[in-house]
Amino acid sequence: MQTDREREEIILALDSTSSPLHIALWRGGKAYRAHKAGIKQEELLFPALNRLFAKAGVKLKDITHFFYVKGPGRFTGIRIGITLASVLSEINGVKSSSADLFEILKTQAEKSREYKKWLAANADGALCIIIHAFRDEYFYCFCDDGSLPKWSSWEELQSALCACGRPIFVCGWDKDGSSLEGKLPKGCVYAGGKLNAVNAETMFSLCRELAGRQSLEEVLKPLYLKPARFELCGK
Repeated sequence: MQTDREREEIILALDSTSSPLHIALWRGGKAYRAHKAGIKQEELLFPALNRLFAKAGVKLKDITHFFYVKGPGRFTGIRIGITLASVLSEINGVKSSSADLFEILKTQAEKSREYKKWLAANADGALCIIIHAFRDEYFYCFCDDGSLPKWSSWEELQSALCACGRPIFVCGWDKDGSSLEGKLPKGCVYAGGKLNAVNAETMFSLCRELAGRQSLEEVLKPLYLKPARFELCGK
């Protein structure tokens, strides 16, 4: 039996929080990617995985590391990542890790030249991540002051941005991943394209950084923000 040191590093990363389903695999210095549009990720996942594995020449048992986006987003989509992390960790001994969308987009921004240049000119500036949730609802978080993520209407979000009182660098997206350009109040600067999507390279990097540092309980703890329909109906 091969030891952890002898096994080839093969990373599987998953973002099933919304459409499109985003799967990425790292093997031998090469990244393989798959995107599949549709909200029924539970039906799309394994056909997409099988195609990706075939391209990379691997099987599920070969995976050594697994990373997934734990929210916020669709309840069912988040549960897919949780279930896969649990199964791979228990059965295959895979080193699993997870992060939420705010952590991922914050990491991408802070490493970018664009944000560093903006921050040099706006030392008191704020970093805000905005993610479309459903209809006129949004998830957002001011990531530089310890604020907790929030779920709000578009009007409430606009009010929060206007009340900030500081220049704001914004990353994120509107409905179906569309741009927020021209929709933000005065004082906001919207990031360039690559900073407004979850990049495979960032998932691979966070996977390596977090592997072995998170307990399984932490890995499997989701960030829902918005209650599921059955929870709302029960109120």
